[in-house]
Amino acid sequence: MTSTEAAASVLQDHAALWSTGDVRAGDVISAACDALVAGLDSPGLRILAACTHAEADYDVHELLPEALDELGLTFYSVASDAGKEAAVRALARRLLAGELSPREFTFRIHQRHGHELALTEQLAELDVKLPL
Repeated sequence: MTSTEAAASVLQDHAALWSTGDVRAGDVISAACDALVAGLDSPGLRILAACTHAEADYDVHELLPEALDELGLTFYSVASDAGKEAAVRALARRLLAGELSPREFTFRIHQRHGHELALTEQLAELDVKLPL
């Protein structure tokens, strides 16, 4: 995977995680900045990356859909089932990369998504079975 492909993947994951409340808007801004540094470029991405973290909570809602669209990435509406599934997959990638422990992964799945998605039902059950 090239650095631009990796940056696009990270930005997509941050967008999905933001749509479910798993990361803050400032984290999306940081991912946008990293994407620019990696070589991704579009007018919307530049505007998104130019936001301050103080502005992020207000501006990401408006700027993120256009920036993702320009890059051929998917915007997930806040709390949509598709966004929830994308966020679960993003968390799974973080687990596999060693950024989350299995305990933290299952806790976050259970806390944010519970048993409402087929994708998360068995993972949520692990939350109560894994040792602290």
